[in-house]
Amino acid sequence: MAIRLTRIYTRSGDRGLTALVGGARVPKESARLEAYGTIDELNSIVGIVRSYLPGYRRRLGKDYGWYSESLRRIQNELFDVGSELATPPPAEYDGMHRMSAAEAKKLEEEMDRMQRELQPLKSFTLPGGGVLNAFLHQARTVCRRAERVCWSLTRVEPINEHLMVYVNRLSDHLFVQSRWVARRLKEPEFLWDRGLRIDPRAAVVAKRRAATMADDSNGKGKGASRRGNR
Repeated sequence: MAIRLTRIYTRSGDRGLTALVGGARVPKESARLEAYGTIDELNSIVGIVRSYLPGYRRRLGKDYGWYSESLRRIQNELFDVGSELATPPPAEYDGMHRMSAAEAKKLEEEMDRMQRELQPLKSFTLPGGGVLNAFLHQARTVCRRAERVCWSLTRVEPINEHLMVYVNRLSDHLFVQSRWVARRLKEPEFLWDRGLRIDPRAAVVAKRRAATMADDSNGKGKGASRRGNR
């Protein structure tokens, strides 16, 4: 589909309606608008990360090339997601691009690559520690919101399941990115303090106690066994 933008303002949205692909006009606060608008917001934050990235070229070394390309690809994929969300089912057309399983698979492969360099977490991470880390966490939280908005839309209109999987996987990818970037740049990761103070032994005991209580409530505890043997 050819794209030609010669005029940006049209005045057609001044009364709170806007056009989807296909020409249908809907309120600007509709679920579909909220969905692709949130994806656009997410893309803007990824663009900030990508814009800062050249300043870290030397510190990222040989990983700069593939990581820069990953961000470029993700920005384009997010635009694809937005385009698909802006196209309601009646306006779908032959040859229209749709997200597939391949995009999510690529994210998983990149996460596996980054994860191999990371140590297991001993607490939850907090945003910050470095500029890229902070913006990646912001992108992650907006991605989670985008996923929630998309799920709200699915309650009233169908959405490509591969698109939903992609958005979910991307939030995980952004989290792994934030940790990987911190490690590669030798920047600190902020950790949740109280999580570090939690005694893991006490957590195990609490988990066992909760499981026992659940078994008892379901009639699977020792008392239930004795009653069954009477």
